[in-house]
Amino acid sequence: MALNIVWISFFLIAFAVALVKLIFFGDVEIFQRIVSGTFDSATTAAEISLGLIGLMAFWLGIMKVGENGGMIGLFAKAVGPFFHKLFPEVPKNHPALGSILMNFSANMLGLDNAATPMGLKAIKELQELNPSKDTATNAQIMFMVLNASSLTLLPISIMAYRKEAGAADPSDVFIPILIATFFSTLTGLITVALYQRINLFNKVVISYLGSITLLIGGLLYLFSTMPEEQVSVVSSVLGNVILFSIIVAFISLAMYRKVNVYESFIEGAKEGFDVAIKIIPYLVGILVAIGVFREAGVMDYLVQGISAIVRWLGIDDGFVEALPVAFMKPLSGSGARGLMVELMHQNGADNFAARVACVIQGSTETTFYVLAVYFGSISIKKIRHALPCALLAELAGVIAAIIIAYIFFA
Repeated sequence: MALNIVWISFFLIAFAVALVKLIFFGDVEIFQRIVSGTFDSATTAAEISLGLIGLMAFWLGIMKVGENGGMIGLFAKAVGPFFHKLFPEVPKNHPALGSILMNFSANMLGLDNAATPMGLKAIKELQELNPSKDTATNAQIMFMVLNASSLTLLPISIMAYRKEAGAADPSDVFIPILIATFFSTLTGLITVALYQRINLFNKVVISYLGSITLLIGGLLYLFSTMPEEQVSVVSSVLGNVILFSIIVAFISLAMYRKVNVYESFIEGAKEGFDVAIKIIPYLVGILVAIGVFREAGVMDYLVQGISAIVRWLGIDDGFVEALPVAFMKPLSGSGARGLMVELMHQNGADNFAARVACVIQGSTETTFYVLAVYFGSISIKKIRHALPCALLAELAGVIAAIIIAYIFFA
């Protein structure tokens, strides 16, 4: 519903602005530019989708190897004690905990296709413990907010889009996204814990959060003290070493467990091909709407207005062009992705604002979509504090993304 309203609004607002330009300012070519822009945007969307086939096939193939080799299961065991403390109302051996851990693990590894069914299974199993079937429980809210805070450690699709857009190093956003998504998730966790009076000073929670915080803090300190010319180099090298190490680890574990690695890879690669083809109509729809919005001049007015306010406050406005991605992300993942792709193709993939948009895209989630799908699947009507907690986590992710982008790319 939200995307439907946004999509229609883009066309109606663009039409109104174009009409004003034609009647009052004599811009006789405005509608010609808009129509031409729709054709160009539709062509661009198809080209982008087709360009993703190889990369998506490869990465989903590798992810399937990791899945069949048991990497997700190992990860779930590693974080099990931590999540037991976050869901105190769920019995220790309840099947919902297994589904929750599998969902989070799949999200962290970028296995979106696996994460969604696992998430739906988890929310339904949590509903079995719900005494009031139309009201979200504490456990369901914690689960939803952590989902909505973007628990992604491998931003495969973003790196694929950057590669297709001609980025010199598509993975240079990997470390910034990792750090930014940590802040969004930490904010969501703390906010929900305060609402639900969960003791985050428990030694198990402290050990997990403390270790991650020290790691992220160490990375931030390291990069903030480096000369600017070294930051992107070290970030790129570290990111690529981690990514390739993950690939090797997935393959090695699968071999050790006598999984047919090649067949698993092919199975996942077929899914990657299907994903790249299936997104064509969605990408065409959103890029055409954005193209109309841009050609009518509305996007420029929006960015210029915010930029003027930011400059008046004495703040550098290099990030402002990426803000439409932040505004769209809570409503529509495909819409935000379209804005990110549009910005990269307009300004270049290595443009600062384009990189900010990529970090925002990787560190935030489609809050309204996530809440609608998961709570809608079990007919929850009273979501209590789920929305404000999720939106606060999203805001933290956007702010962190902008600050971290300045550290890495300014």
